[in-house]
Amino acid sequence: MKQASKLTIFGDGGSRGNPGPAAYGFAVFDEHGQLLYSEGKRLGVATNNVAEYSSVINALRYVISHHSEASVVHFKLDSLLIASQMAGKFKIKHPSMKELFITAKRLEEQLSAQIIYSQIPREQNKVADKLVNQALDFII
Repeated sequence: MKQASKLTIFGDGGSRGNPGPAAYGFAVFDEHGQLLYSEGKRLGVATNNVAEYSSVINALRYVISHHSEASVVHFKLDSLLIASQMAGKFKIKHPSMKELFITAKRLEEQLSAQIIYSQIPREQNKVADKLVNQALDFII
């Protein structure tokens, strides 16, 4: 299978109650807009920020396992906080968020790709949001 050179990943996380029942979701697209993979999973009780970071971490694990030759990995997240922290624009104050950030950065180091994080409006992140809600509703 030919590896995609540019991947776009829509990621999202949510918590009903914050903290409350939480889930993450992500969808991976190739440079032609073809869906390569999608995943949505429950996390148990967590905050929305933990769920958002979980989408990034699990998407990175997927890329490492299946598309390690990608040259560009572009994350599109509707969380300004997580997108900005991962891009190095915001500091991380909370200790548990710092641990998740470090985990994600260590995963990034396993790829030779340029990794970009962008914050997008929630309306442009429907595919990942749907995966989160399906997981929370036990549909997937």
